[in-house]
Amino acid sequence: MNIFSDFLTILYRVLQNRGISLEVQEMDGILNSDENYEMGYYPSPSSMDQTDQSPTETPSYSILSRDSFAYCRTISETSTFSEHTDDNSYSEIASPLCWPGRKSPTRASLSRQGMSQHRHCLDEKNRDEVSTDVELEMMKEKFSKLLLGEDMSGGGKGVCTAVTISNAITNLYASVFGQHLKLEPLHPVKKSMWKREMNCLLLVCDYIVEFTPTSQNLKDGTILEVMSSQPRLDIHINLPALKKLDAMLLDVLDSFERTEFWYAERGSMSGNLTRSGSFRDIVRPHGKEEKWWLPVPCVSPAGLSEKSKKLLRQKRSCTNQIHKAAMAINNCILADMEIPESYMASLPKSGKASVGDTIYRYMYTSENFSPDQLLDSLNITSEHEALELADKVEASMHTWRRKTCLAHSKSSWDTVKDLISDIDRSDKNHLLAKRAESLLFYLKQRYPELSQTTLDMCKIQYNKDVGQAVLESYSRVLEGLAYNIVARIEDVLFADKSMKNQD
Repeated sequence: MNIFSDFLTILYRVLQNRGISLEVQEMDGILNSDENYEMGYYPSPSSMDQTDQSPTETPSYSILSRDSFAYCRTISETSTFSEHTDDNSYSEIASPLCWPGRKSPTRASLSRQGMSQHRHCLDEKNRDEVSTDVELEMMKEKFSKLLLGEDMSGGGKGVCTAVTISNAITNLYASVFGQHLKLEPLHPVKKSMWKREMNCLLLVCDYIVEFTPTSQNLKDGTILEVMSSQPRLDIHINLPALKKLDAMLLDVLDSFERTEFWYAERGSMSGNLTRSGSFRDIVRPHGKEEKWWLPVPCVSPAGLSEKSKKLLRQKRSCTNQIHKAAMAINNCILADMEIPESYMASLPKSGKASVGDTIYRYMYTSENFSPDQLLDSLNITSEHEALELADKVEASMHTWRRKTCLAHSKSSWDTVKDLISDIDRSDKNHLLAKRAESLLFYLKQRYPELSQTTLDMCKIQYNKDVGQAVLESYSRVLEGLAYNIVARIEDVLFADKSMKNQD
């Protein structure tokens, strides 16, 4: 206590030298209050108000009320080097400027500003914590459904893990991009949701490995052959490529922040502006189907500038390449999947009955088989007709392949793939199977927006390989996103062309 009294005396002299007068009564009050603190007595707010009845006007100080005292106390809360204290608590050793009875107007104003900033920081922190808690609960729910195989009863009747993850990726894509119908940047919340949840769903691929023999040299010169783990080859090759394609597509969407076109709902448009649908037959443009639920792109009467059209064409070309890459990966993964026995059992006994007499006759009798010429002669006018033809050609292809290998005792799909290379190339069924495969390839190239064929859906449904399920679903949704972006760009260019034709 003597040391503290000496400190107060020195401070009193310093203040006097600066021209600041302090009443002895106030000093005594301070000493008495500090004695009370030493003895463990803490004054109540009412008792403090009573001691602060007679304010003394000084050049630099004025008496603190209880509220202003609280502001001075909380200034320390904004410092990163001080501990958080409650507004109603008092420290045993206080700063001289925070003694009861004195305050600086500048300090009080700074305290109010600090309080405002501190409350703003607390609000931001609370919002972030609430957002994190909500996201954590959502992720818990999603992973619980993954473990249950979408069987919420817990009775073990759910689908396998591969199908569950495939459905999760598909549903996530629908949630994020299902309502994104315009050429504009993806909403930050949606983008964050896509990246965060896709990273979680792709984590399983980090633990899908294969073991390969490697040599290990010991200190004594002994060479041992040990098995080391490394990422499975298909995942090691395709997953980084898919992540890169994903980032490129998001960059393409972000590039449409400032554009010379805009969108209007169909009900608010005048009837003189036509619009094409998403089914695009490049050879026969009159075969387009209109999708009325999509917004209509609009341009100014002068049309798009040459710079804008050039950028749109460049983005269309880039996105089209992304679409082809994703489609190639998807086709490769689907081709590696085992054909379910249920599909093989449902195949017709004759490939001719599946494709029809016209297609069969052209495929069998033509010496120079041309898939393009055959497709032109079929006069396909809708997406439904194209998909139906794809199912028939694919079924007939596997029917002829099965007949080719019918003489062998084993009939599994792996055995069929191994034996095809040993078959006589002049065999009728082998020739028809090759031509059917070529026709199916050209059909998918001409109509890239085709939905999954019956065989594709059957493979996905009965697939049990988790790695293939992740790669297939990831490449499929990226393929769909890339195609939609290309379609939207073509809609804008078509609107610009229509506007110029009207002039």
